[in-house]
Amino acid sequence: MHEDQPPGWAVETRGLVKTYGKVEAVRGIDLTVRPGEVFGFLGPNGAGKSTTISILCTLIEPTGGQALVGGIDVVRDPGSVRARIGLVFQDTTLDDQLTARENLEFHAFLYDVPRSERRRRIDRVLEMVELGERAGSLVRTFSGGMKRRLEIARGILHSPYVLFLDEPTLGLDPQTRNRIWEYLHDLRRREGITIFMTTHYMDEAELCDRIAIIDHGRIVALGSPGELKGMVGGDVVTLRTRDDRGAAEEIGRRFGLEPLLDSGGLRLEVEDGASFVPRLLRELSVSVDTVTLSRPSLDDVFLKLTGHAIRDEEVGARDRMRAMAGRWRGARGRG
Repeated sequence: MHEDQPPGWAVETRGLVKTYGKVEAVRGIDLTVRPGEVFGFLGPNGAGKSTTISILCTLIEPTGGQALVGGIDVVRDPGSVRARIGLVFQDTTLDDQLTARENLEFHAFLYDVPRSERRRRIDRVLEMVELGERAGSLVRTFSGGMKRRLEIARGILHSPYVLFLDEPTLGLDPQTRNRIWEYLHDLRRREGITIFMTTHYMDEAELCDRIAIIDHGRIVALGSPGELKGMVGGDVVTLRTRDDRGAAEEIGRRFGLEPLLDSGGLRLEVEDGASFVPRLLRELSVSVDTVTLSRPSLDDVFLKLTGHAIRDEEVGARDRMRAMAGRWRGARGRG
């Protein structure tokens, strides 16, 4: 645990609600995040994921309920909450006309890091993300992965209780994504920091201690990756046919199953896939193009609970996050 972490939950919400006119973006969310854990927040565009994080980061106020970060109410004392969190957005908020060190020095000034400690802390976080040798380089010369590592360094410079990450590896190649996760796990191990992140990469969600799945403004499931996958019974059969809708109706009548239909084809949950697939191919009148058999994944859990596959954030969601980044910078300037 972080040495200054207050007792209790790192993040807690009770009956959290946010409405925009008649639209309920968040509909009574209750969740708790333990100090020092990596907590994943999964949800499609419009599910209430970004709204919830905006409330936790003091960017917007809730309509009802309560949210606490490090035991501090986000509405009653937003300044103290901002001082205790780090935040890394999808889109970079670095000043690419400054060097890596200058970006961190400005951040240290905003967060009142004591002048006597600034250089030591900056050197430490730069080394942690393997950018020590590029401290004097202009950020505009950095690759996307280097920028993301620098933003993580900036987010932890003031030793926050909770680090909020919005799609931390979006758009990065697999090798860089793996390196980012090495830095994050090392950070958790060294600092005892709590990490609250959103992601649509299911393999990334597997690295979380616990995951909350949100849809239509409500938490529909919460647990460890193993616990969530246990909600899908047996094996998963995925097939594409010449007529997926017709096949789904026939499977319902003939086998008493309820296939899920999405852009990837039909998905079925069966107890013994090895014996079911040959029978399916023999008895189904619709021509089958492809069939696969697998153990349950988080993709299967998400599809089972929400009825649709998780997808990349659309342009509108990215625009909202850019606006959030602007409000965050403005709030820090006023603080």
